[in-house]
Amino acid sequence: MSDSDGATADDDVEVGGDEEVSDLPADLDAVRDALVDWYEADHRAFPWRGTEDPYEILVSEVMSQQTQLDRVVPAWEDFLDEWPTSADLAAADRADVVAFWSDHSLGYNNRAKYLHEAAEQVETEYGGAFPETPDELRELMGVGPYTANAVASFAFNDGDAVVDTNVKRVLYRAFDVPDDDDAFERVASRLMPAGESRVWNNAVMELGGVACGKKPRCDEAGCPWREWCHAYQTGDFTAPDVPEQPSFEGSRRQFRGRIVRLLGEHDEMGLDTLGHRIRVDYAPDGEHGREWLRSLLSDLSDDGLVQIEEGNDQITARLQ
Repeated sequence: MSDSDGATADDDVEVGGDEEVSDLPADLDAVRDALVDWYEADHRAFPWRGTEDPYEILVSEVMSQQTQLDRVVPAWEDFLDEWPTSADLAAADRADVVAFWSDHSLGYNNRAKYLHEAAEQVETEYGGAFPETPDELRELMGVGPYTANAVASFAFNDGDAVVDTNVKRVLYRAFDVPDDDDAFERVASRLMPAGESRVWNNAVMELGGVACGKKPRCDEAGCPWREWCHAYQTGDFTAPDVPEQPSFEGSRRQFRGRIVRLLGEHDEMGLDTLGHRIRVDYAPDGEHGREWLRSLLSDLSDDGLVQIEEGNDQITARLQ
């Protein structure tokens, strides 16, 4: 995308050698300053944006995976009230952590298990001090590239450019970047000012969440990139397809959560007793019967959350 006088940045972003995928504005400092000034003037006050504690930030990042942020806020606050440090979490009973996760409808319960294991690693392998770089953070259980980079950025100001669904949408619209992961990574890295990952990644994600959502609010939100934006100039606000999150109601996730919650209240439960407690239409030989329930328990067993015991024609389940 060219700026108003037709000049472009000297080092256009390329993928696969000489294939040009995006023309960035010549004055990248102006682009960067406009976004950061917009963000610092006014942004959503999520509580984790007010801390540089890597443990608190890791908890927020894990909770935010496929969970609406307005639901994450009270869960995050309750979690830190219960386990305020990584040492507290490492010392906790894993069943209690998993039960908390399920009670707060935070999605897949194996995330709670991994978060607990990551806290144990910090305490036993790192002497209670969090690793600081994305590569080091990826050594923690359940921490993938995106989460590692987010923690490195927001806790230590030592991350790379974050590229999530919102950021891809922004880059696709603003600078006509094609729907290609390598292209998004390269453009995002080119745009981020060196040594400013904390404010920059917060700002660009805020832009995607507030001004450049699926339904753009360019003027209402005072988008700082309207001057350079390809979509704003052409009126074409299409964006890469964004997969819809599956409905939680009636999903396997919902019933897995019910199983974990019930087993947290009982030492063990028989298969049919458990089935009738989690589903009113449970019928041992029906569509949602023993075979269906065994499949859910098998998933939870593979995640290390549930132990299944068989004997004397009786199948029982208990939390690990």
